[in-house]
Amino acid sequence: MQASQASQTSEAIHMLYHQPFQQIESYNLSPFQVLNSNVCADNSSQGAQVSFQACNEQFATLESLPMTDYVNSDSPSTVSVSSNRSPFSPQCSQSYMSDVHHSSDNTYGSPLSGSSGVDDSNELRNVLRELEIKLMEESEIDDSSSCSVNNVVGQPVFSTRENRVVQMAHTMDLKQLLLACAEAVSNAEISTAQGLMNELEQRVSISGDPIQRLSAYMMEGLRARLLSSGSIIYKKLKCKEPTGPELMSYMHFLYQICPYFKFAYMSANVVIGEAMEHENRIHVIDFCLAQGSQWVSFIQALAHRPGGPPFIRVTGVDDSQSVHARGGGLDVVGQRLANVAASCGVPFEFHGAALSGCEVELENLKVRHGEALAVNFPYMLHHMPDESVNTMNHRDRLLRLIKSLSPKVVTLVEQESNTNTAPFYHRFCETLEYYTAMFESIDATRPRNDKQRISAEEHCIARDIVNIVACEGADRVERHELFGKWRLRLAMAGFVPCPLSFSVGNAIRDMLKEYSSNYWLVDRDGALYLGWKNRALATCSAWR
Repeated sequence: MQASQASQTSEAIHMLYHQPFQQIESYNLSPFQVLNSNVCADNSSQGAQVSFQACNEQFATLESLPMTDYVNSDSPSTVSVSSNRSPFSPQCSQSYMSDVHHSSDNTYGSPLSGSSGVDDSNELRNVLRELEIKLMEESEIDDSSSCSVNNVVGQPVFSTRENRVVQMAHTMDLKQLLLACAEAVSNAEISTAQGLMNELEQRVSISGDPIQRLSAYMMEGLRARLLSSGSIIYKKLKCKEPTGPELMSYMHFLYQICPYFKFAYMSANVVIGEAMEHENRIHVIDFCLAQGSQWVSFIQALAHRPGGPPFIRVTGVDDSQSVHARGGGLDVVGQRLANVAASCGVPFEFHGAALSGCEVELENLKVRHGEALAVNFPYMLHHMPDESVNTMNHRDRLLRLIKSLSPKVVTLVEQESNTNTAPFYHRFCETLEYYTAMFESIDATRPRNDKQRISAEEHCIARDIVNIVACEGADRVERHELFGKWRLRLAMAGFVPCPLSFSVGNAIRDMLKEYSSNYWLVDRDGALYLGWKNRALATCSAWR
């Protein structure tokens, strides 16, 4: 009998991560959500403001590209870059220099290889700095050797150092050009930045190779950043605003060709399923409910539990502006999940909390005595402003609030990137390295002229990039941290790590068999790292 029950339990866990995506569609569930919220807010002075918007959403985590027309506003020196948050949304600090073998804060390289993707950026910056010194020396020589005829001093033979840098632009590759342009923007060398952007415009292409495509979006971020200081006029991106169904199709496309969303869903489901194995009443709080598709396979697995299914209640926390992408409010998701549960014979209840994470308070979560609590944070916490943004520090406040509820398990999935508190140039380097790996991974799946891929990158990823590059302060909502920093935050809030079972890693490894062999998975420092070639891209961890 025990062996039979163990077999049934194993089968139920297996179902948590082997449900075909098509089953979700049969319940009219879209795989993703994109939340809306302005990423770069308006400052109220006089003048014109350009507003980037990709779809009607405005707050998110795989973000969309800016795409609306010029909008009259009160400030000549502000730019609004909206950001649509999806379950995977995606700054370089000093930790990126440390040894990947010994620092959990540094996973630019594979934990196995010890190589670092940022080394290239540092080397390029050194090359650019040497070029700058050389040009300064030449400029001094030029100034001292100006032509003199009949005691009349002529003009220097060469132009200024800044113009010389621009003149050298044609000898640089795209990565060098981007870094030189970012350094010019960082140093407020406006004419140099403009000249380098002119060269970039001739080389970037949204249907080109990965670095050409990424460069197009990073260049727009630099342009938007310059506009925010009133230096140049932003040339709007020429792309059509997608409808909700179009946006869902782009997200579905990414779900199919990349493992990032499945990594979040599967790992969390297996962890929660194992933690709740012997519980009769389960309450799951999902802080990025999206379409609720993650919980379809979870409910179906519970239906096969030996002795009958438990009661499950799902509380979905979701920004109210997700209606556009989802095609309805949280009640729509609740009804769909209720239909799934009814078809499986699982007792079910749904509670919707239509608020952002910053607004969540204890009373919004409807926690009840006698229910085992699980909390899910899928690619969401990095949108919470921390102490570097304002004194409210919602990032740590929310973690402390959840800890006070004594959850049985908390799952955290985040992008392994450092774009929170680093200075602009280092943040730019980090973003370039991170998204180069992501664009390469997408490039391995589809032809470069594939229209679906172009639309998915424009509407679901580019807005993240523009927000990271162009915005500061509260306007910058894409604030990723490395796992080492998340570990410190959770420890300070009172959490302790939960070891991940072999079942979690096995589930992800089975899933990765459907994708390129360049993806890798490593269990290190209490977390699972998902990466592409030498770059870690996401982590999953569990806490209690």
